[in-house]
Amino acid sequence: MANLRILTGGESHGRALVGIVEGMPAGLRIDKKKIDHQLRRRQCGYGRGGRMKIEWDEVEVISGIRFGITLGSPITLWIRNRDWENWEKRMDVWRGRESSPLTVPRPGHADLAGGIKYDHSDMRNVLERASARETAMRVAAGSIVRQLLEEFGIWIASHVIKIHEIGVSKTFLDVCSSDTSRTESKIRSMFDVAEKSELRFSDSGKEEAAKSIIDKAREAGDTVGGVFEVAALNVPPGLGSYSMWDRRLDGRIALAVMSIPGIKAVEIGMGFDSTGRFGSEVHDSILKGDGQNLIRPTNRAGGIEGGVSNGQPIIVRAAMKPIPTLQKGLPSVDMLTGDAVTAHKERSDVCAVPAASIVGEAMVCIVLGMAFCERFGGDSMKQIRRYFKEHGQR
Repeated sequence: MANLRILTGGESHGRALVGIVEGMPAGLRIDKKKIDHQLRRRQCGYGRGGRMKIEWDEVEVISGIRFGITLGSPITLWIRNRDWENWEKRMDVWRGRESSPLTVPRPGHADLAGGIKYDHSDMRNVLERASARETAMRVAAGSIVRQLLEEFGIWIASHVIKIHEIGVSKTFLDVCSSDTSRTESKIRSMFDVAEKSELRFSDSGKEEAAKSIIDKAREAGDTVGGVFEVAALNVPPGLGSYSMWDRRLDGRIALAVMSIPGIKAVEIGMGFDSTGRFGSEVHDSILKGDGQNLIRPTNRAGGIEGGVSNGQPIIVRAAMKPIPTLQKGLPSVDMLTGDAVTAHKERSDVCAVPAASIVGEAMVCIVLGMAFCERFGGDSMKQIRRYFKEHGQR
């Protein structure tokens, strides 16, 4: 079968976002409500900006699905930008001319670097595509891949573990143990709490303090960042490879999660914390369990060893910087006149870490889906189920 591949297109204030999911096996039932549910999750969160009052994302499927079943051909997705009505003349594909081009790059954005790369004098040509609005389509495409993974018991969840300087008391990694059923139960319980939280905190006792920091940042015209964590449960061993650098599962996950706008660091398992420990405190012992089973008392590796999934929960964390669009503005230079000026203010969020955690789930789904199809791939669900069963998986 063809390798699973995801492509996206569209500008932030263009007519729509478009996505293509290529390589999905035929015969998978897709639930549109599940896709729209993931899009709604991405739009929620304390600290979001005015754009979320305009957009109410819903997917439209153009091709690749018939009567709710995948055909094996490319799946084309469309998400309408409702704000397009306010930008139609400025973003018209064929006609018009920008009356007030953007010539002042915003520090922390792609404006300056992108303008240099593509020779754009109007940096709106950069920010429209570099905008995090694009991640709505990643979430839609990721939801389709998620539905494939769910057919084989793979479940992906996330929560926010830090906003600015306020952190939760426990992470997904903290509750991992040799008892897989208990680990899953605890992670699911933490996820349930996070789903009811505006900040996606699994520790309700820390939420008000974090909200207070976001409120202070908003009043000051500033922004805040944080850290989110993603867990993937019931991932079969053997996804990825140690044999070539670009096939290592941890490397592919790191690339995918780092590609989310605003993400500046990604770690798997203990990550950075392992650098301050001895080797005996970092690696997971292999113990004999019942019968031929092997057990691991810890999951410090985060479910991946040597670039290959080892059957334990995959644990990924990502650090999101404060959003660089500040209402008070930062010093910049007008590239047309050369004058020192204050960067212009584009409508933006104060904190988007909760939303980024949903995008993080989608990106982990996409990478695991790609690796899953490589290992158990077929052109139809019937073939994949047979290959999966033959390899002794659940």
